[in-house]
Amino acid sequence: MGRFPDRLINRLLGWLVLGSLALWLWSGWHKDRLPPPSFYDLGRLVEPRQTPTLVEPFAIDSQGIRYQLVSYFDYELEGVVVSLHDSDVFWDIYHIRDWQDFINIRDLCVVWGKNVASDVFRAMRYHNTTWTCWVSTQDPEAAGRFAWDQLSNNHLLSHRRLIQRAIRSAEVGDQIYLRGQLVTYSNDRGFQRGTSIRRDDTGDGACETIHVEDFQIIRKANPGWRLIHRIAGWNLGLGLLGLTLMFLFAPYRPRHAS
Repeated sequence: MGRFPDRLINRLLGWLVLGSLALWLWSGWHKDRLPPPSFYDLGRLVEPRQTPTLVEPFAIDSQGIRYQLVSYFDYELEGVVVSLHDSDVFWDIYHIRDWQDFINIRDLCVVWGKNVASDVFRAMRYHNTTWTCWVSTQDPEAAGRFAWDQLSNNHLLSHRRLIQRAIRSAEVGDQIYLRGQLVTYSNDRGFQRGTSIRRDDTGDGACETIHVEDFQIIRKANPGWRLIHRIAGWNLGLGLLGLTLMFLFAPYRPRHAS
């Protein structure tokens, strides 16, 4: 019986890990690049529609906590996602631990209108933190052309699993559509949050808080790179698992000095 080819297998697994890691990092950079304006349905990227609502104040329950919501306007928004924040990430200690806020599942920062049509949105940098979408650029000309009233950071509320799943499926670069109400809300643990009702405000309180009733992805950005990123991640995990198993169970063969 031939000797178990442990060294060859370790070498192959090492190549798999290194190659998968390089591809995972490269595709990770490409998958969140913003596509050019020609990718989007620009005719749909109009101003958000805000109309008086007939929805009465209502309550919803999530994870044993009751939330009171007061609606101000019916609201429809279509835009391009440029940044996002998940409320359940480990470093966000506010939503879960401090506020017991289980219905604000995600914040989406989006742009629309001339920001997309003129391509100036790709000259800007975006970053979401717990409350805020930060926008910056090193190009003064781009900063002057950027329409700050055609960007919004949106706190998205839902306790329905299908809506939550749809919201969580959105990624940077996607063109999305949502419908719901601009609301203020509170819970029985003392937490409360308001909403903006205009697009030209800035600073604290300028974010839209939306109880979402419908959420759709109109155009999915970079699907090829996202698929490559997932496959590379799976291969990286398999390679690391294989190396671990080889370390634990492959026969030990000491090297002999010549």
